[in-house]
Amino acid sequence: MYRDFNYEAVLASSTRAAWQLDDVLGPNDRLNFGLNFMPEALARTAEAPGLNEDERRTLNQISGHQYLSLFGLIEEFILPFVLDHARPLLNAGDHRIRALLNFAGEEAKHIQLFRRFHERFVKGFGTNCEVIGPANAIASEVLRHDPLAVALTILHIEWMTQSHYLDSVRDDTGIDPLFKSLLRHHWIEEAQHAKLDTLMVLALAEGRSELEIMAAVNEYLEIGAFLDGGLAGQGEYNLLALERAIDRPLDQRAELLAQQHQAARWTYLGSGMVHPQFTATLQRLSSAALDRVAAVAPQFR
Repeated sequence: MYRDFNYEAVLASSTRAAWQLDDVLGPNDRLNFGLNFMPEALARTAEAPGLNEDERRTLNQISGHQYLSLFGLIEEFILPFVLDHARPLLNAGDHRIRALLNFAGEEAKHIQLFRRFHERFVKGFGTNCEVIGPANAIASEVLRHDPLAVALTILHIEWMTQSHYLDSVRDDTGIDPLFKSLLRHHWIEEAQHAKLDTLMVLALAEGRSELEIMAAVNEYLEIGAFLDGGLAGQGEYNLLALERAIDRPLDQRAELLAQQHQAARWTYLGSGMVHPQFTATLQRLSSAALDRVAAVAPQFR
């Protein structure tokens, strides 16, 4: 599975697939608020309790705003992590440094794209949707952990993105075409990032004992628990935005919050933990590491 995971090949693929911000979300592009933004498999809004059809579509759009906004937050800790990993290689004079700096540059571009999306969303949606943060505090909490734990978290996220697009977004004809295009272009570049992060994980694990690897895996799970707390907080913000948008208090607020939190747990945590490429990397590090994550994953379904 790792035969194509080399810096030269990934750099070449990234160069061929590169896109510009205005080509993806130009000044005249508009979101269609008459359609869902997220596939049902990820948003789980079709059966949201206490809402009618129009209100569920509104919640689905808020879920789409959550999706790209949270990726913007996530990439604000990925960017410095990749740069820190690249810094010791600055004098290497090979494809590694170019591939890693390209990785960082693309993550910076994604952050810009998602900020542009947020501005366009708020203008069209008509109601402010708050996002957890601040981003630098979230980044500081994640980055204080063992670099191998952080690299595993990023690997989880990169492969998760791949499964989201291929399994749920690509063939969904009912979602807004512009939002779908944003997800497609993000997926295109993240496909190469997943390969680079696999190489980073393997490099950071090299020479570590079984105990050291397991300690890093436990820290990866700590980061996951921290992010899960953030998802709960984001769920509260989403319901406040929904109440403002539909101009009424929610009748089954507690049930809806629990339902949407569990949906987010699957989307951002569970789906990454069980991705076959992610589990294959865990297996390569340690069978015990794979078993440890497999024991936790079911709670996020």
